[in-house]
Amino acid sequence: MTGPTAERMQDGDGRQYHIGLKSGEAAPRIILVGDPERADRVAGRFDKTTLTRRCREYVTHTGELGGRDVTVMATGIGCDNMEIAVVELLACVTDPVIIRVGSCGALQPDIAVGDAVISTSAVRLESTSLGFVEEGYPAHAHHEAILALVSAAADLGVSHHVGVTAAAAGFYGLQGRSGNAIEPRFPDMPERLAKQGVLNLEMETSTLFTLATLARVRAGAVCAVFANRPANAFIAADDKHSAEDRAISVGLRALEYLDAMDAKGRPFVLDAPQGG
Repeated sequence: MTGPTAERMQDGDGRQYHIGLKSGEAAPRIILVGDPERADRVAGRFDKTTLTRRCREYVTHTGELGGRDVTVMATGIGCDNMEIAVVELLACVTDPVIIRVGSCGALQPDIAVGDAVISTSAVRLESTSLGFVEEGYPAHAHHEAILALVSAAADLGVSHHVGVTAAAAGFYGLQGRSGNAIEPRFPDMPERLAKQGVLNLEMETSTLFTLATLARVRAGAVCAVFANRPANAFIAADDKHSAEDRAISVGLRALEYLDAMDAKGRPFVLDAPQGG
């Protein structure tokens, strides 16, 4: 056995320093959430839980759902936490599929609180991913993950929107929240992003997409809308869990669609349309 180094801080069993997992403890199908309580809610749907580990803010449950092995991990908040989660998960599992199930604020007036947003790509309002790529490098979801999430939302009847997300490095300043003890440098940030067609604002997706693309693994994201910034509206406490549950359902159903795609062979392409 070898000990940790400053480059790869893992113990002699290969257990990762921050997430506390080793090879074989994470399933190839992974749901990432921010809130540890949300991870517990996802695991509550498992048919069987085979592993639970809590290390720092990272809470992981691995189990079985519908005949497939699934892992859910809470990463905490922010792109820096997402970086650690993805890099260390990739040391534990080969060729995973990663779906983020999060929450967000809508930037367009026609997106209702409680709806879901499926991300096709992400504006990088953070620098974590720039530790790996050039500034102009695109942060995009995998096309199969987008197709699976859209199909899942339609199948479940979940009101959803599909488009560009912005990922900020903070909750207050870079999201232009005014009226607090410290005023933001760019209070018009939501309006600026909305004019560029951005649908929603959250704090992790651009790093997930960038790292997944570099690692050549499939990743996607669906977020429940907890706020509408143009309307200055926030979700009612009684509605929060139901919106969150719908997003969780979409993420889990998307894993089923991805398995069906794999069964047809990769790279997956749709069947040709019938007709003249």
